[in-house]
Formats: sequence, structure tokens, C-alpha cells
Amino acid sequence: MSLTRRVPLSVLDLVPVGSGVPAGEALQGSLELARQAERLGYARYWLAEHHGMPGIASSATAVLIGQIAAATSTIRVGSGGVMLPNHAPLAVAEAFGTLGTLFPGRIDLGLGRAPGTDPATARALRRTAGPLAVDDFPQQLSELTTFLAGGEFPEGHPMRGVYAFPQAPVPPIWLLGSSGYSAQAAGMLGLPFAFAHHFSSANTIPALELYRRSFQPSPGRERPYAIVAAAVLCADDDERAEWLHNSVRLAMLRLRGGRPVAFPSPREAAEHPWTPQERAAADNLTASHIVGSPLTVGAGLDALLDATGADEIMVVTNTQEPSDRIRCLELVAELGGLTPAGTATPAAAR
Repeated sequence: MSLTRRVPLSVLDLVPVGSGVPAGEALQGSLELARQAERLGYARYWLAEHHGMPGIASSATAVLIGQIAAATSTIRVGSGGVMLPNHAPLAVAEAFGTLGTLFPGRIDLGLGRAPGTDPATARALRRTAGPLAVDDFPQQLSELTTFLAGGEFPEGHPMRGVYAFPQAPVPPIWLLGSSGYSAQAAGMLGLPFAFAHHFSSANTIPALELYRRSFQPSPGRERPYAIVAAAVLCADDDERAEWLHNSVRLAMLRLRGGRPVAFPSPREAAEHPWTPQERAAADNLTASHIVGSPLTVGAGLDALLDATGADEIMVVTNTQEPSDRIRCLELVAELGGLTPAGTATPAAAR
């Protein structure tokens, strides 16, 4: 069994924290998952910034990137992404300049324009009572790219004479999105683009079409390049996969209901007194998830590749047990025909 079209495969990690599981254990599980992803030949390992969620431990994204990069040696490590409205561009440039200095040629910087949390938490992160002003994203991005490149701001600019240190080769910048705004911005700026199909599947194809239609070549990027992040849960058989996936269904139901909690176990999900309305809502929330045996998941990934023309698939796997996440990556690596670490990453995927 193998995918009909082979593309680079990567991993997006939210560091799920299971019910009754210490956060430190979840973080150690992600370190091991990254080591296994590298061993299996995945192209990159990204961490997602979220805040105020007891079931997600990836809030200090730059810190985790450094830990993951230190625990591995060849896989690209980055952010999927840093939510730029939450941070001063100078602070992001300093953090990623430091990471790029420590791990040259291995760091990606994925950027999003949403806060990745509720409005109150976003205000606490930004230390201002003013509006979140996500529409300031183009200005923030311009400031960040200037800092990263060691450039000079124009005469009269309030940040003229301010520089980010340490300086490192500018990491590849990716724009992330779940709608058309970032897709069009990425295209117009000639940047690679990553789309959050795992939670915004209705917008996937329109956004990718807009990205490709808007794309303008830029230095080092002559053609559009799109990652599609997909929720994938592969196990040895369909029954096992569906059993594990019940945890995801219950977690998403609680999150969308405004009750974010630690990630439930499969047994907790099985014992939950599901109402017909809850089952219908969970079905709707997870309709785009690719769940099952290798045969089932292979067919799902093939369909996704055919529909989107994705240049790369980023696998998002949320289960309570690290061993189940590792097994999923092993099975998907077999489907994708990945080769072990040590071989060169395809140039297009960098």
C-alpha cells in the first residue's frame, strides 16, 4: 500500500495533554515523537501556538522549538505557527535569530494573524487593553522581515536604528491560514503557504486556488508551494483507529462548547453519555479527519492530494498515548514511502 502521488510528509504537534497526565510527561512525549518523526524521514516538525487550553502544552512555541531541535539532528523544526498579533516583531526576530544561530539551516518560521486564543487571554499576552487589531498584520510582518534581515527602517520610522540580535540567516517564512486572507497575502508576497485543513476544511480548496492565482515570484521562490495540514489518525485496523478517535471527537466537542479541558482518554470518551445532538455535532466537527487502517487512511490521503494538489501534507495526530501517535506516524510513513533520516530533504520542501 502506498500513496499514488508521493509528497513530503511533515508533523504538526499541539502537544496534547491527557486527562490525569502531567504536562511534563506530555512534553517528553513530544520530544520522543520528534525523534521518531526524524527517524522515519518526515521533512519537518512544527509546533502550534495556543493559549489558555489545559489540553495543549505548546504555548511557549519558541522554547519548544529549541528543545525539539536539540533532541534531533536533521529534521526541520519550526512554528505552525507563531501568532504574530501576540508578540512584538522584535521579540520574534530575536527568538528566531537565536534559534537560527543555534540550529543553522533547520528552523522554519510559520506565522499566523489570529491570536490563537480568547480575547481576554490575547489582551494579557499583548499587555494592552486596546483592540487586537489583526488587520495590523501586514505592518507587523514588514517590521519582522526587516528585523530578521538586519535591514534599516526608513527615515522617520519610529523603529529606525533598532536591530535584532543575534543575527542569523533569515529562516524561511511561511504564512499560515484558515481562510482566504493569508492565502492571498502569501501569494502576493511570494511566500510558501500552509493551510489548516484540519479545522477549516470548507475553505481549503478556495484558499489554495486564491493562493496560486495570487502568487507573485519572489527571490528564492519562483513557484507557489502549499502545505495542507490534515488531521490523521492511523492504526493497525479501523476499529482501533475509531476507538482512539473518540477522544478527539469529545475533546473538540468540549472545546467548541467553550469547555476546554485536558485531552480525554479513549475509555473516557467511550463512557461519555453521548446525546444524538452531541454525536451529530462531533461528526460535523471531525468530518474532514482521515481515520482508520492504512488502507482507509491511504485512500483518504490520496483523495486529499487529488482535491488540493498539495505540495506537502502535514499530519496532525492527537491521541492521549504517545505510543499511539508514534504508531500513526510509522504507518503513514510507510504509506508515503518515506526514507530514513540522513537523506536530503527535497529542495522544493525547504
